[in-house]
Amino acid sequence: MRNRFTFSFSELPSSLPIFPLSGAVLLPNGQLPLNIFEDRYLSMINDALSNSRLVGMVQPKNDADKTHDEGNGPELYATGCAGRIVSFSETRDDRYLIILAGVCRFDIKEEIECAKGYRRAEVVWDRFSDDLGDGDTDLDASDLIESARKYTEQRKLSVDWSALDHLEPRELVDTLACSLPFSPQDKQGLVETVVIGDRVQLLTALCEFGAVEVNEGSSVAH
Repeated sequence: MRNRFTFSFSELPSSLPIFPLSGAVLLPNGQLPLNIFEDRYLSMINDALSNSRLVGMVQPKNDADKTHDEGNGPELYATGCAGRIVSFSETRDDRYLIILAGVCRFDIKEEIECAKGYRRAEVVWDRFSDDLGDGDTDLDASDLIESARKYTEQRKLSVDWSALDHLEPRELVDTLACSLPFSPQDKQGLVETVVIGDRVQLLTALCEFGAVEVNEGSSVAH
């Protein structure tokens, strides 16, 4: 649902500050809390707050310890998601506590120089223009909910399902995708799945596989 703070496709910027963080992904209908303490990322948040309030979340690839050819840090996946800073607070020990709300996914075109220590990239949004629409209003997430409940029960994860009941299906899907503890590679697969109906299927499969994996491990242990 659009509101006064929602971006239109034409308003999306041609470049973004990039926050590389393994295992932490954002999707258009999800939210991501972050604890910011490194000087370069404090500068990044300050700059974002004075501009579009957008930050690009991108995961490093598997060989994150291998530095980029230009010495800028680990090589990144080509696809990430932009989040808008919707909550911001300062702590007494010089940290920022922020929450990003997912806006739209993007592909990295090329990295560009930034003098403040954090990474920045030119991005293209075309593949993910549907992220800004209302999308599949008839989206059926019932199988996903059942699989996610089994997954969280088997892994003894605490989930406040009552807090999720009021979410629209798209918000529920992306909230689960952002918050459940899948591997970085699986999370990247969710980020790169363009159509939300396909994302529901992938997320359901990940939950089912994860629940079976725990069951098989318990059987072996006994």
